[in-house]
Amino acid sequence: MAYRIVTDSASNLTEEMIDEFGLEILPLAFMIDGVEYRSYLKGQHVDLKQFYTMMREGKVITTSLPNMQETESTLRTILDAGDDVLYLGFSSALSGTYEATALLMAQLAEEYPERTLRAEETFAASGGQGLLVYLACKKKEEGASIDETAAFVEATRDRLCHWFTVDDLMFLFRGGRVGRTSAWAGTMLNIKPVLHVDTAGALIPMEKVRGRKKSIKALVDHMEQTAIDPAAQTVFITHGDCLEDAELLKREIEERLGVTDFVINYVDPVIGAHSGPGTLALFFVGTEK
Repeated sequence: MAYRIVTDSASNLTEEMIDEFGLEILPLAFMIDGVEYRSYLKGQHVDLKQFYTMMREGKVITTSLPNMQETESTLRTILDAGDDVLYLGFSSALSGTYEATALLMAQLAEEYPERTLRAEETFAASGGQGLLVYLACKKKEEGASIDETAAFVEATRDRLCHWFTVDDLMFLFRGGRVGRTSAWAGTMLNIKPVLHVDTAGALIPMEKVRGRKKSIKALVDHMEQTAIDPAAQTVFITHGDCLEDAELLKREIEERLGVTDFVINYVDPVIGAHSGPGTLALFFVGTEK
């Protein structure tokens, strides 16, 4: 039976990938000065460089879930076309998006008993979610059924490694990830935290290093320690308007681990609103998260 893979804009996938795999993207929303924007609109360019410039200028940005009426319309269109739905959603430890969408799908399943609707939480975010969706799309291309692809996601998500660093601790403070004192002290001392996403999908501070170059090296160190056959992988990198650092991270991985296949993209506004400009994140499949 034909099925469509649906995810949300927190997956930070490129437009080319979205088109290649026929993905349906549920756009999360953010607000700037009382005006609501969508973090993804098919066929429309979002000026993410300008978004991060506004953040640097001190604009206060708030975020919200996808519009559930729009989500319902999207899902009904797929179901009415005779296709099943596999939804791969943003970590519930970071957003209510997955829970709201899974509840809606359960309600629609009663209306469409002839269709299969499966919701799988990725326990991931940003390029981690995107990489898991990408790998699921590859399985689908190989002929995997909806149940087989869902089983692949369940088997892989606890090995989908997220390692990232931020340039300004004050954004993590505003998001409740670090205390005010730690944020101010870290800023004064040029401390750069290295964090990851655990198996519950939550952000966990792991270590602190002094200076940007050392934080980038730490990301590569963690990949070297746990990546499974890194040279054969597609590696995702996302950034908060710091492309030069993303390219430096890419070169370090190429030189040390022999990786040749990379996807580099911006961190979308909904995640970037909490992590801030200068966020740099690395995603790969490892022996464990």
